Amino acid sequence: MGGMSTQAQAPQHALPGKPTSVSRTTLSHIMTGNDTNLLGTVHGGVVMKLVDDAAGAVAGRHSGGPAVTASMDEMVFLEPVRVGDLVHVKAQVNWTGRTSMEVGVRVLAERWNESTPATQVASAYLVFTAVDEEGRPRPVPPVLPETERDRRRWQEAQIRRTHRLARRRAIKELRDRRTAQGMLDE
Repeated sequence: MGGMSTQAQAPQHALPGKPTSVSRTTLSHIMTGNDTNLLGTVHGGVVMKLVDDAAGAVAGRHSGGPAVTASMDEMVFLEPVRVGDLVHVKAQVNWTGRTSMEVGVRVLAERWNESTPATQVASAYLVFTAVDEEGRPRPVPPVLPETERDRRRWQEAQIRRTHRLARRRAIKELRDRRTAQGMLDE
């Protein structure tokens, strides 16, 4: 990997780091008729809840306590999920800040009664904030990427974070300009 290492670019942390593999998890669920939408396939919201559940478990494991969903940065549905599919939701921490973590999630599906390989049906990136007993943000340990794939995910997460912050800043500046010009939303 060229340039600075991921460790040199990471925010300063008081807590010892944790390897990516420590909190990686898979949640599996069989889809039933209760999970369907009007088209007869599994409702996207059902998949989103499974994604949030798996990502929340990973964030809680990594941070050593409660963590709340701060944002879903991206959710992509690649293939429909059907009733009878065994869905595997694989999640891991990709990046950590001072109090927040990006969790990457891959969703795979396979027929419950066939021995064919699972197919990737969705992916998502969520940001979690670790919270204390009063619900205030608390520090999280840095994630220590272990493989080239982990290092790539860490770098991609940095790009997503930069874009999130730039988008927030641009929207705030636009709203401030509109307010200063007397253009108030009704």
